[in-house]
Amino acid sequence: MKILVAIDGSKDSGEGVKIAFDMIKAQGGAVTLLAVIPLYPDIDLEISARARDSLEGKLSQQAEQALSKAKELFQSSGITPKAMIVSSGAIADEIVKTAEEEKMDLIVIGSRGMGATGRFSLGGTAMKIISHAPCSVLVAKAA
Repeated sequence: MKILVAIDGSKDSGEGVKIAFDMIKAQGGAVTLLAVIPLYPDIDLEISARARDSLEGKLSQQAEQALSKAKELFQSSGITPKAMIVSSGAIADEIVKTAEEEKMDLIVIGSRGMGATGRFSLGGTAMKIISHAPCSVLVAKAA
């Protein structure tokens, strides 16, 4: 089984990492950890270049930390995950594209990401991935 785990540092994403870890540990297979750094090209007119660079740096650092933490979990059991960080203005499209290119059997995502708007419902990114994924999608939710 080939599993793609989308990571964004949220609690739900962390739960997805744990579920994927349990599945790979029990059944074997390969896991790819993917962190997508969101790009916000439309904010160029609203903030200075310095502020934009600071925001992008912070988002990149958060992605690297979340990815590193997930990698450590797998490596603690002798599992070597493939890890990727990409930047994109369309997070869901990037996850679906990666799943298609890597011929994944399963995508694991959190039910909502770091944004505040999805607090009470399934996030927009998760909905788009479910609608367009080339394989099954497991949506994780932290307790």
